Amino acid sequence: MTNERMMRGIDKWQEHQSSYQANDFEVLYDHWIRDSFNQIHPDVKQKFFSRLDGWLFHTHAFLQGSAFQNDARERILTVGRIFRSDVTYVEDMRQLDVNQLTYIADQQVARGRLYSFAQGGLTGTGGWLLLGVDFPLMTILNLRAVQLIGLTFGHEMNHPYEMMISFKVFHAAMLPKRLQSAAWNDLIEEIKRNEHPYVYEGNDQITGEAWLEQPLKQSFKSLFILMFRRKLFQGIPLVSVAIGAYSNYQLTKQMTEFAMKFYQYRHLMMEQEG
Repeated sequence: MTNERMMRGIDKWQEHQSSYQANDFEVLYDHWIRDSFNQIHPDVKQKFFSRLDGWLFHTHAFLQGSAFQNDARERILTVGRIFRSDVTYVEDMRQLDVNQLTYIADQQVARGRLYSFAQGGLTGTGGWLLLGVDFPLMTILNLRAVQLIGLTFGHEMNHPYEMMISFKVFHAAMLPKRLQSAAWNDLIEEIKRNEHPYVYEGNDQITGEAWLEQPLKQSFKSLFILMFRRKLFQGIPLVSVAIGAYSNYQLTKQMTEFAMKFYQYRHLMMEQEG
């Protein structure tokens, strides 16, 4: 696939995102969320989202310090050396062309989707503990998947700027589809105006009211799991397992697709700039 064909594919995907029309249920749901949050005192909302952002920063620090993440980094660099023997650091991955990088990132995406599928299926067994940690685990798995895609395309996540960009991608990818086009445009503008590659000078707020729609959907998934967990087949709640596995897989698919398109676009843009 040539760079031009890939760019056309990204443009077509973006056109599809921007032309998405919310259905009546989504509009009603959006109004309900806004009305609910409007009844909460602004200071309470600010503290809530500030703590949520803080938890995401701690999650990032945990991931970057984990052996699991370091092993994944080394796997990425090892595969990169198949195409270029002089790949030593994450930044060296930018020397590969976009098709080679996409091939390597696809391996990370497939592994991430498998983890989400398995974790969702396990959650579907209906245990209270598993249901309670479902969303935190999904957040960790999806943030990790986004950051591994960024690493594959040569962006070191330990740098403050790249860390914040990965958070912004994570946030945008989790938004409802009707809001993703605007978030995409904001991300593109963010990377176009960056003058300091290691210092982030933009808005460092990550989460917001719109972002909470996906966590609320996850809570509805938990309700369905509880409803069907007593419908057993040979001692296994197959319906609940299927709901959990499918829901988590679809969320990771949505997020990794968005992240892949973003980092592909960014790589092509950097190549054009020389």
